[in-house]
Amino acid sequence: MPPRAFAGTGRIKAQVGSGPCPGADSAGETHRPESFPPVRPRPLKPPAAAAQICTVEVADRQFALHFVDGNFSGVLLKGRHAFRKVAGGHTFRLVDLTSPFVEEDFPVYLFQELPSYLYQRVEVAPYQKARLYLDKKLDRLLEPGVYCFWKTPVQVELDLVDTRLLQMDLTGQEIMTQDKVFLRINFVFTYRITDYVRIAAEIDDYAEQLHIAAQLALRDYVARYRLDELLAGKEEMSRLVLEKLKSRGKDFFVEITDGGVKDIVLPGNIREIMNTVLLAEKRAQANVITRREEVASTRSLLNTARLMEENQTLCKLKELEYLERICENVGSINLNGSGGVLSQLSALLGKGRPEA
Repeated sequence: MPPRAFAGTGRIKAQVGSGPCPGADSAGETHRPESFPPVRPRPLKPPAAAAQICTVEVADRQFALHFVDGNFSGVLLKGRHAFRKVAGGHTFRLVDLTSPFVEEDFPVYLFQELPSYLYQRVEVAPYQKARLYLDKKLDRLLEPGVYCFWKTPVQVELDLVDTRLLQMDLTGQEIMTQDKVFLRINFVFTYRITDYVRIAAEIDDYAEQLHIAAQLALRDYVARYRLDELLAGKEEMSRLVLEKLKSRGKDFFVEITDGGVKDIVLPGNIREIMNTVLLAEKRAQANVITRREEVASTRSLLNTARLMEENQTLCKLKELEYLERICENVGSINLNGSGGVLSQLSALLGKGRPEA
């Protein structure tokens, strides 16, 4: 084993006793002692052993990557480390931990070998962006990708933001119309964030404030119209409320793209009244259609009678048509040559009638 290192104190202390002090002459006068430089510790190594050992010193807020023959071997924490030299030798790379950012030329594959207490890994999805905070202060906006940060005294926080088209629903909004009828309205709209930094720095809970703005716009419109007008102008209500929301979108750093009224739910008693009115309207429409069809049928019969009266051939054809219909339901009919066909059929049918 190499000899252990030792060191002097760098100072000389005087001995306490009855004799003269060191540095004093026979007359008792004292002289200022000589000063010596401090002695630094030096390891005592035989030259042959030193040639076979390589050392590396890792300071505070550092760690070292140890490579043997160019292959990663391990991580060295703070302190002084010594290794025996082998074929190819040892190489080391010091990593500074004063900053959480990883150097651009750092081999990415080594993160699979490093212990997790040295770094933190963050994934930003393709449909996201990330706000990076260092010690609670916004530093930058990160694009989609995978990021690694060294674990240092600097606190690293990431706030993920969705970049996709988002949807907000206003369900069950009970609003009173101008004629004092309470309606329950469901409204929906879509939006996209336009400024991912200012929306977090200048607005507290932008989603809640956007929800309230949509509620106020909807209530302001419904309160100015009667029930019948709202039911008749549902598309107009969707258009005007959406236009008002779009004008407010820039205040919340969002872009509102589309929206409209999904449902208008009536109270139970109003629903029953509306159903009664609708049923009465449909019955009246059915009666009108029935009367119109009866008039058309009567006119058709009148026109047919006039044609038969004016044209005997047409009358004979009509007789044959009726005879065909009768024969379809009767097994056999016997007629003679006296009288017309219709008169004989009438006589046959009259025989089967009961006498009054």
